[in-house]
Amino acid sequence: MINLEKAKLLKQLYQYKSFGFEYFQDNQTLGTTQNQPSVNSLDELEHKVKQCHLCQLAKSRKNIVFGEGDEHATLLFVGEGPGANEDESGRPFVGRAGMLLTKIIENVLELTREDVYITNIVKCRPPNNRVPSVDEASVCKPYLMEQIAIIKPKIIVALGSTSYHYLTEDYDMPISKIRGEILEFGDAKLIPTYHPSFLLRNPSAKKEVYADMLKVKRLL
Repeated sequence: MINLEKAKLLKQLYQYKSFGFEYFQDNQTLGTTQNQPSVNSLDELEHKVKQCHLCQLAKSRKNIVFGEGDEHATLLFVGEGPGANEDESGRPFVGRAGMLLTKIIENVLELTREDVYITNIVKCRPPNNRVPSVDEASVCKPYLMEQIAIIKPKIIVALGSTSYHYLTEDYDMPISKIRGEILEFGDAKLIPTYHPSFLLRNPSAKKEVYADMLKVKRLL
């Protein structure tokens, strides 16, 4: 198990190196390390992602789903991965869960989708909307970290357990126990909450997300 974890870490380090990262501070995890991005804009980074074939998800994708919104947004939402609608359109959160997220942004935060930035842990759709594997997330995570480095958000909202686990590398904490907490994530505050698709299946949890978004609103 130790050798497997070392291999995964080495793979991730090589991936970061390919993006131009030179070093990591010893007192930070890979998830919170702040570095200068290797490109100057999200457009340049998106071009890189379109050329990516580093994991098996590239074989079945119709489109990459890079992300959209304000390149200098104060607030960044990070979901799990694209679904069928997103794979078809190339845009994040455009299905039923996306419609609910838009309502949350507009009605609770009193913002528009154009005011925030929305992306996912992985940029290609996992088959049958399954959870991205550790290998897939590890390969794709440098793209997300580059997005964060370019955007420089003040607040990052992790939508669901998969987003929280892969962002923080804390795989043991259930989302039900950590949601609503205000965590340090480099120069940003990280607030985990339930994924909109979870709310579609469990409408009673909307009150918890509402409370979490009020915390986000106070920090904006």
